[in-house]
Amino acid sequence: METMETKSRAIRGRLRLLIVVAGVALLIHLITRVGVRTVSENLRAVGWGMVLILALGGLFHLVRAYAWRLTFRSDVRGLSVTRLFGLRLISEAAGTFGLAGQMVGDGMRVSLLGPTIPMPDRISSVAIDRAAYIVSSGAIGVMGTAAAVLLLSLKGLWRVYALAFAGTLSLVLVLALVSFASGWHICSHLMHPVQRLPWARKWLAEKASVIEAAEENLLSFRSRSRKSFWTVIALYFTSQMLAIAEVYILLRFMGIGIMPIGAFVIEAFTKLVNVVGALNPGNVGTYEGGNLLVARLLGFPAGAGLTLALCRRARILFWAAIGAVCLTAWPRHISGDVDAPAGGAENCCSAPLGHL
Repeated sequence: METMETKSRAIRGRLRLLIVVAGVALLIHLITRVGVRTVSENLRAVGWGMVLILALGGLFHLVRAYAWRLTFRSDVRGLSVTRLFGLRLISEAAGTFGLAGQMVGDGMRVSLLGPTIPMPDRISSVAIDRAAYIVSSGAIGVMGTAAAVLLLSLKGLWRVYALAFAGTLSLVLVLALVSFASGWHICSHLMHPVQRLPWARKWLAEKASVIEAAEENLLSFRSRSRKSFWTVIALYFTSQMLAIAEVYILLRFMGIGIMPIGAFVIEAFTKLVNVVGALNPGNVGTYEGGNLLVARLLGFPAGAGLTLALCRRARILFWAAIGAVCLTAWPRHISGDVDAPAGGAENCCSAPLGHL
């Protein structure tokens, strides 16, 4: 006899599958509506430029891997950037399946770092890495949306939507930064009421010390190493600039006379598209549709917006595929020590680095 939990899980699975099917159908409709020929011509115009886009994608992950290495509290001199690069790609592969995939990917990073690094340090480093990316993305979203309102003369509902998005995002960013700067132990405070729930009591009792230590590492990051803190912030904004450069290069290859500020605005609105499509596994269809709408909003051909999204998805899938290859090699070689043996998973992921 099926339990309520089993039935609920089955319903959620069917719902996710339905969303994916609807997203694929939407993507096919968009390509048909714009025209297969138009999309093909745009792809041919990009041509060898995709090699540059793939290289930019690798550089993006490399920058984030180096920034992640600076967030550890313990001694990580034996933990190479190459190995963290491989872990980032593994996480990226899981993240292609949407919000749930990102959570699984972050959990895999914590697990695959190995027991040599203390668990609180592993958790806090991944949390800092994720938080830095969210904050830098939010800042780009706010500044880009503000630029769209001020410089591109948005009118009507689009202006209202843009202001609402920028205002809401600004409020969230301010609250997050204030809580971090003030050292608010939000997780620790939330644990006490949650521990009253029967299904969570035992698990939290076992993990409470780890959660509290990880939160302390997270909140003390700025005070214990100001140089590393500001370097991480600078590196994450550098990675955001690479994303803007990707938009600029792709549209230029398609013959669109875009200015850097236009690419900045498109990337800002892409952040909004990603938020809206977060519940869609893989963001299939919604991502492409959102980019198409943004292109039309800014006065670019719809085909250019759709092709932009397809090229960026190809870059995501390329590096995710390399991450999947790294994952298949990782369990066979990892020994739990920070210094992975030669020829192990670290070497599995070193090939892409040689081509950047």
